[in-house]
Amino acid sequence: MHDDRDADRRGGGPLAVVAASAEVLRLPGVDERLLTDGERERAARFRQESTREDFVAAHILVRLCAAQLIGMTAGGVTLAQSCPGCGKAGHGKPYLPDHPGVHVSLSHTKGVVAAAAGYRAVGVDVERAERTGPHPEVMERVLTEAELRLVEKHADPQRAFLRQWVRKEALIKVGRITLDSMGAVDLSALPLETVDGVPLSSRFEDLHVLDWDEEKHEATAAVVSPDGPRVVDLADLG
Repeated sequence: MHDDRDADRRGGGPLAVVAASAEVLRLPGVDERLLTDGERERAARFRQESTREDFVAAHILVRLCAAQLIGMTAGGVTLAQSCPGCGKAGHGKPYLPDHPGVHVSLSHTKGVVAAAAGYRAVGVDVERAERTGPHPEVMERVLTEAELRLVEKHADPQRAFLRQWVRKEALIKVGRITLDSMGAVDLSALPLETVDGVPLSSRFEDLHVLDWDEEKHEATAAVVSPDGPRVVDLADLG
């Protein structure tokens, strides 16, 4: 076991990356052998091959991200998960048992995955827009009245809703809110627009919030952490 508590002195906030699942799985030297037996068993239970690939790609990508942060190879990164609700292992919040000072987060949607790693709590989420758009009941459950007004008058309501959705999902993963409290947490003061594709930086209480759009993947992503996150390209990992 390694103690990484002083590693944040090497500089910078958490790393975050979004990539297509297929891009991750095409990387040289990357395959399912990086996963644990438990992860491979979970992957095998998916009925759809595309969903299985998203799961595998996300669990590989978070290793690549953590390895880049720590300065080691992805093969040396062991990933585990623990559910705070039921107390069982194998699902829930991901962590690195051999590197307790490193925090990780992962997310996957249809064909796109995201990962983040840092020396303090970090949460990342990515979503692709649905053709039908969000259901009104979902919007009312997730958004405050102020957020709902902003989304409804936005030029692209679906993208505006996704912006708030991924922010709140990332806040859940960092442990700041819960699924039940999503609709009570108001982020209407945060800007909704990115400029020329540049990641958008804002604050929620003591947390840094970084939003960006992956236009080539038609995806919206957010990462939150007490330290300012950095978006990196898949090509920069390794």
